[in-house]
Amino acid sequence: MLNLSQRLILGCALLAGLTAGLAITTRHALAAAGQSRFAWMMVVAAAVVAVGTIYFVLRPIGLLARDTRRIAEGNLEHRAECRSHDNFGEIASELNRIAVRLRELHDSEAGRRQMEFQLSDAVLQSIFEPIIVTDGKGQILKVNQAAAELLGKAAGDRMALTNTPGGEKILSAIRDAVSMQKAVATEGEASLLPMHIGSLERSYRLRTTPMRDTGGRLLGTVTTLEDVTTLQDTDRFKTQFISVASRKLRDPLLQLRRGLYALGQGFGGKLLPLQAELVSAASVESEKLDDLMADLIEVAELDAGRIQFKLESLRPSQILSEARDRFCDDAAKKRLHVDVKAYADLTLVQADRRALRSILDNLLSNAIRYTPPEGDILLAAEEIKNAVQFTVRDTGCGIEADRLGSIFDRLNTFSERGSGLGLAMARRLVEQLGGQIAVESRLEHGTTFRFTLPVAAVPEVRHPVEVG
Repeated sequence: MLNLSQRLILGCALLAGLTAGLAITTRHALAAAGQSRFAWMMVVAAAVVAVGTIYFVLRPIGLLARDTRRIAEGNLEHRAECRSHDNFGEIASELNRIAVRLRELHDSEAGRRQMEFQLSDAVLQSIFEPIIVTDGKGQILKVNQAAAELLGKAAGDRMALTNTPGGEKILSAIRDAVSMQKAVATEGEASLLPMHIGSLERSYRLRTTPMRDTGGRLLGTVTTLEDVTTLQDTDRFKTQFISVASRKLRDPLLQLRRGLYALGQGFGGKLLPLQAELVSAASVESEKLDDLMADLIEVAELDAGRIQFKLESLRPSQILSEARDRFCDDAAKKRLHVDVKAYADLTLVQADRRALRSILDNLLSNAIRYTPPEGDILLAAEEIKNAVQFTVRDTGCGIEADRLGSIFDRLNTFSERGSGLGLAMARRLVEQLGGQIAVESRLEHGTTFRFTLPVAAVPEVRHPVEVG
């Protein structure tokens, strides 16, 4: 299909052709009347009008098209130069107004973006905690003032994390955040990053979050380092205080239990029925108090790292069967069904036998305590990605959702009949053995505890090869 210019040229050519044809047709009549020159003047006039129309119409259109194309390509400084007072002049004037308006909008948008950038940068620099912005591969894109002080001279190096103490943990968290597409927060003593600022050594706990644009494309990650040095010192002092206090209280408690035992056995004379009942109740409570002291001491020693583990290769199915046998009498009293589900040839785990026994005893005793008669308890083990996952599942009353977040804290309110330290010890033992522990529960639907332990290394066996 012809465009406007082509149609205009074609129209002018047809008009000139028709005029020339008319002049040729009437040439003999005009010659007889002595006006033959008039015919040729009509042909020339038609050609001149056609050429003039094409020039004075198509040229402004071409200029306007050129100016419009330049403005559309982003040259907002360009202006249309048509100065006539006809329709072409009006179009050029309106085109210039559009270019001026677009320029103003562009400048205001650039200014707004510049202001937003300056504001976000000021917010980043004003945050007290060190913040490190990296791309998806762990190369540093930006740091705030606190992070620059922490990294020192390496703050300007994009690959600073590869040569910074603790940088490998940050890179690992970045890889996990990118692969799992969610924030990664580390907990526990093993996750702390010891770093030096001048002559001081600080401890940090990190949180890494993926950073995306409005289209969902990955831009990088943001890592925040939380200074927990003071909290760590406070927790260490609290642990030491609990350990010392518990040890100091055990001797008086031991004397009290001996006295109650002597009274209950009648060494101080025969007791009246009410007196015997009071002594018996006091003996039971003192035994609970002694168990609490023992748990406090063990947790304090775990927190202080004074417990030495003797790691060995253990068979999961055998460990679970032994745990079931230790509690068979307690389960029988409540008519509970305790099943073990673990293959005999399951990969061996590397753990301390006493620590693993303590973990399973705590979890299994809770399952028996909170499972109603005729209920079911499952002990299971399966291999998952360089680890073995142990499961303790019951059909008990379950745990409220608001308690799940603090279930592994010391002296939690989950157990009103126990010391409240069993799950705290289980968590610390699992973490110090190189594993992780988690809980799932719903009211009236039972509770499931899962924890992992690393698999034992397979010893390399060399077989002699005969030659010849």
